[in-house]
Amino acid sequence: MAVPDLSLIFPVRNEAGNLEALYTRVRDALRQAQVSYELLFVDDGSTDRSLELIKELRARDGQVRYLSLSRSFGHQAALFAGLCAVRGRAVIMMDADLQHPPELIPEMIRLWREGYEVVYTTKRQQALPWWWRWQMQMFYAVVSKLCGLKLSPGQSDYRLLDCRVAEVLRSMPEYKKFLRGLVSWVGFKQYGIEYTLPARQEGRSQYIYRDRLELALDGIFAFSVVPLRLLLLFGLIVATLTFPYIVVIVVLGVGRWLGSPVYLPPGWATVAVSVLWLGSIQLIAIGILGEYIARIYDQTKARPAFIIREASDAGASSTMASSLLVEEA
Repeated sequence: MAVPDLSLIFPVRNEAGNLEALYTRVRDALRQAQVSYELLFVDDGSTDRSLELIKELRARDGQVRYLSLSRSFGHQAALFAGLCAVRGRAVIMMDADLQHPPELIPEMIRLWREGYEVVYTTKRQQALPWWWRWQMQMFYAVVSKLCGLKLSPGQSDYRLLDCRVAEVLRSMPEYKKFLRGLVSWVGFKQYGIEYTLPARQEGRSQYIYRDRLELALDGIFAFSVVPLRLLLLFGLIVATLTFPYIVVIVVLGVGRWLGSPVYLPPGWATVAVSVLWLGSIQLIAIGILGEYIARIYDQTKARPAFIIREASDAGASSTMASSLLVEEA
């Protein structure tokens, strides 16, 4: 089988209303780029007609392939499942909700042909609500500072990867993958382009706030031990400030035992405040440690990052990493 110039990966979860328009616009963009290609749709446990419509596209166009996961494993897992199955000399990842404009594809391919091995995209800030811009800027500032990554605010999972970069990502053993961070971490020659975020044409976003928060935590805890070091530093500061207070209390107590007229108050309020304060710090520390331990626990179980229930072709499983194929169509 000939190796295509370009493979496109579309993670799909309940996007039945967008698939036909996505297919048409992507095909139009690829005609302009004049490349051979394959389109890989990864059904992430959809409950609507998404998989049925993908199969219809497959019947009409032999360049369409699909994977159907056994349940929803999440956006990042669906992207990685597609990454493990594609064959192209370059790979483009993009969402199926048409908020990643296909019209950028020719420009991304042009930059790849000029020698860039990663072409990533960022959303223009003015196209987003102020409260979302603020959260996004805070997240990327924290991740970049703590993790030493160069992530621009608004960076998305719409990107082109050279096959060499894709191979490196496939070889990484992390169970929970923060692909934006990994793509930045691996290096290679990278270039970023901006786009204006269009409104959804059909349906509601399947990427809820909880998913975004989990992604943010994965990004921080997968790339940095700074939170643990901050806890150590804070503990040392609290201990340093507390030690003189302890010395004063001990001196006053001994002095009163020796008959000193200095009055030592009962101190119940002070004790209570101190216990509550230090107790809250301990709970925060345990919570942060728990986040790291939970990720170690997930990693040591060595469960597959995704499970394929059905695939459009037998070759889909030949390059699978960290996966399990249950049934092939």
